Amino acid sequence: MSSTSAPRVRFCPAPSGWLHVGSVRAALYNYLHARHHGGTFVFRIEDTDASRATEESMRSMMEAMAWIGLDWDEGPEPQGDGFASRGAYGPYRQSERTALYAAVARRLEAYGATYRDHRTAEDLEAWREAQRAGQGDGPPVVKASTFEHTEQELERFAAEGRPASLRLRTPESGRVAVHDLVRGEVGWDWTQISDPVIARSDGSATYPLANSVDDLAQGISLICRGEDLLSVTPRQVLLHELLTTDDGAGSTILDAALAEVGLPAREPSWGPPEAFAHLPMVVGMDRKKLSKRHGSVSIQEFARQGFLPETLRNYLALLGWSTGDGRERLTDAEMIAEFDLSGVGRSAAAFDVDKLTAFNGERIRELPVGELARRLVPFLDGTYGEDVLVATPPTDEQLAVLTGLVPLVQERMQRLDEVQRYAPAFLRDAVDFDADSVAKVFGKAGSVEAIEAAQRVLADADWDLGAIEAALRGLPEELGIGFGKVAQPIRVAVTGSSVSPPLFESIELLGRERTLDRLSAALPVARQAREER
Repeated sequence: MSSTSAPRVRFCPAPSGWLHVGSVRAALYNYLHARHHGGTFVFRIEDTDASRATEESMRSMMEAMAWIGLDWDEGPEPQGDGFASRGAYGPYRQSERTALYAAVARRLEAYGATYRDHRTAEDLEAWREAQRAGQGDGPPVVKASTFEHTEQELERFAAEGRPASLRLRTPESGRVAVHDLVRGEVGWDWTQISDPVIARSDGSATYPLANSVDDLAQGISLICRGEDLLSVTPRQVLLHELLTTDDGAGSTILDAALAEVGLPAREPSWGPPEAFAHLPMVVGMDRKKLSKRHGSVSIQEFARQGFLPETLRNYLALLGWSTGDGRERLTDAEMIAEFDLSGVGRSAAAFDVDKLTAFNGERIRELPVGELARRLVPFLDGTYGEDVLVATPPTDEQLAVLTGLVPLVQERMQRLDEVQRYAPAFLRDAVDFDADSVAKVFGKAGSVEAIEAAQRVLADADWDLGAIEAALRGLPEELGIGFGKVAQPIRVAVTGSSVSPPLFESIELLGRERTLDRLSAALPVARQAREER
């Protein structure tokens, strides 16, 4: 592919679990690179390992990508109970491309680029133990010169019907190097590179083969991924060369295989990827590999906890990359305009949940009231959490209450799920009294009198914020106690808890009828709490 062409990049997870934030950081960098250069972002599902891949995981990954806002130009998309392909070079699920990998493996074997390995797992471990005993330190290196079966062995294994995997012949000497946009030039000695299995004994393709075939067939010009895959790069470089080699019949190994199985032909200008970018690991604040012991690690968990997708996009972009002026609050347009893989550092990036949470709170406070109300709905309708407080979609009355609640809680919130702490008091007909609040507040002297007085003054007050505040502010002098001892019993009576949004605003939002009903319902609870003291 010409260096002047718009780049084609890909994100290709294996659907065997939730989508990890480290993986999404790689997806984001690919997305930003494509958008910055006017290129194409390909989403590919690498599900050749049937023992691990699940439809549920694949669907959840697609939902997570959609939630965080990384829309792909080409890739799978849900269609009814199954999936369709968006783009001209699909299918984009490797499980639907197995015939291609088999055709390529067969041609590589005919070309002499591979050899058969009939060893069982036990045979292989015995060979490794023998090699370790003889060579000292370092892992055993599998090379055809020391590992390939003799002709007599091959004949015997064939007669026995013993299955065989297929190994790629790597060079016995020399060096391979790639240009890495993060690390500069990276090289390896071929003497230290083992011959990889590219097809299992059941004929299924392994990661090096399937990944290399698809990168070429789909025109990927830059491979941007985690540094944990750096070690497979030499083998893939070799495969890229072999797959684009003339097969002696006027085609290449890959192009002939594509034609054989009826998949879209490779564009004439598409060659091996021009560059790589291996991203540093994402670690916890303790500098250890990020895992569940650090808290949330999957995108779905961050969604359930009420992080804004734009907050997470912004924060993940800064895990290893920064703008020239050090700004941290960036819009999508600013990230796309300024992103450059050459600005990604080589050191591991520490994921700071506290900083992410603070970022999230800042963005929540900047949202318009109506927009924040809309975003809170999934945390109240059963999408996230079991407590269903509004219908799907909310009724006009429920939405009005929620919109009225937002100004009371917006300054307090750092995550959207915190609305579950405040909303029940306003969206339920009656309150559930918090036991600790009842014992602590209702059990004190003056609580019953405060509730009774609030009933009386609010029954005839004009129902606006100023009138409500004036009516209640007059009670301390009447009752001969401080305002705190008046306000707390009223707060618990109308919201069920001693911790709530501002009292006067809460009462205004609840309305006269619900407020008076709740004060009446609280009186016997307060009297009983007084008696139990």
